[in-house]
Amino acid sequence: MSHLTDMEQLFGVIDQTAIILRKELNCLYLEAVAETGENLFHEEILQDELDEVTKKRLQKEYSTIKLSRFDKETIRKAYQLAVLKGMKEAVQPNHQMTPDAVGLFISYLVGKFMNKHETYTILDPAVGAGNLITTILNTHAASIEQAYGIDIDDLLLQLTYVNANLQQHGIELFHQDSLQPLFIDPVDLVVCDLPVGYYPNDEGAKNYKVKAEEGHTYAHHLFIEKSLTHVKEGGYVMLLIPNNLFESEQSHLLQPLLKEEAIVQGIIQLPLSMFKQEQAAKSILVLQKKGQHVKAPEHALLVNLPKFSNKEAMNDIMNQMNEWFYVNKK
Repeated sequence: MSHLTDMEQLFGVIDQTAIILRKELNCLYLEAVAETGENLFHEEILQDELDEVTKKRLQKEYSTIKLSRFDKETIRKAYQLAVLKGMKEAVQPNHQMTPDAVGLFISYLVGKFMNKHETYTILDPAVGAGNLITTILNTHAASIEQAYGIDIDDLLLQLTYVNANLQQHGIELFHQDSLQPLFIDPVDLVVCDLPVGYYPNDEGAKNYKVKAEEGHTYAHHLFIEKSLTHVKEGGYVMLLIPNNLFESEQSHLLQPLLKEEAIVQGIIQLPLSMFKQEQAAKSILVLQKKGQHVKAPEHALLVNLPKFSNKEAMNDIMNQMNEWFYVNKK
């Protein structure tokens, strides 16, 4: 008798069928994950070039599960596991996934900061494989009127497309450089795991306030400015930022922008134990775009999170945070 969880069973089918497709289509495992996800969603084998024997092998694997039996979170986690496996194999710097615990914590913050909105629109300008935005959608889908995702990487965007379909989320996706003009109306909420590094397009950075005096501008600074220009007055921007954001050599260009256009609602430092090296450590920055009726809190929500596994310390921190929300977000 099998003791596999639903998630393990679903991952097993995605993984096994992706391995078959990778070999037969001579493609990357990540590409095969997207292909098998399409098959699962459409409930048929879409790859015409496969021979009948391979199709039967795939069909046998697919027949062991019924997608409608799994809840959205189970599907997200199983798919995410397969994508993570593929990312380890491909090792491209832009192929990294927002950790689950972080996605769930950002989802908690979304609920707290957006609680006065009956419905709202959301954008992730570096959507990647879609794990962060689908984590938020799985908790707040009833309140989210429209979701948008943008990525310059076509494979990641295909993975998001399949991810959203399998979980039955409507996300409007755009394949483009988010730092170029966008064809989306300003939204109520921007969430983003910021791509960290230099933006190679100096010409494209020219129109930004945070552009470097010489050489390349930090892409993460440009994404912060873009997020603020693409959110409505009073709207929120929740970003995963490097801990040294305000100490880097270009930080003097970023600070005036934040002072002029935003209110810092909170900075939540993630546990250092989550990161292999301290210089890779990240925090969650919560900004609110200034507007007519926007009031700054008496003091920003400044938190150092303990290890997520330390339940007692986490409960204590969550109580303090809930108290802050009670006082500042009535």
